[in-house]
Amino acid sequence: MLKSTLRWGILASVLASTTAFAAAHGGLSVKASDQDMSGGTVTADTIMAEKNGWMVVHRTGSDMKPGPVVGYAPLKAGENMHVTAILTEEVKSGEMLMLMLHGEDGGMKTGIFEYTLGAKEDGPVKVDGKLVMTVVTAK
Repeated sequence: MLKSTLRWGILASVLASTTAFAAAHGGLSVKASDQDMSGGTVTADTIMAEKNGWMVVHRTGSDMKPGPVVGYAPLKAGENMHVTAILTEEVKSGEMLMLMLHGEDGGMKTGIFEYTLGAKEDGPVKVDGKLVMTVVTAK
């Protein structure tokens, strides 16, 4: 009985640790769909963030590389629903945008978006060397 109880205790501990790690790292995500952007905004359906940060909107093309920033919106740690960024440029039907998770790290001020392309301040979040992002196409 004692061995069985110990096994279940160890198993429960391992599962709890694994779940916490997955939630903190593997659960980071940006989910969005192709959408009408003629109103000057783009919206992510759901973003999971480990800590406070930013949804940053980059232009992108067929190369799928992040280009200039054309919008951003603040995020809180955890699940963020219906995150909308105001676009600083017109986005035409057929153009693609990359919605990317950025951190709130390394900048001079908390709560102020300080990233410029290639900078470390408020930079992109990566999991296993891969950017946490999705690409959407303007309808």
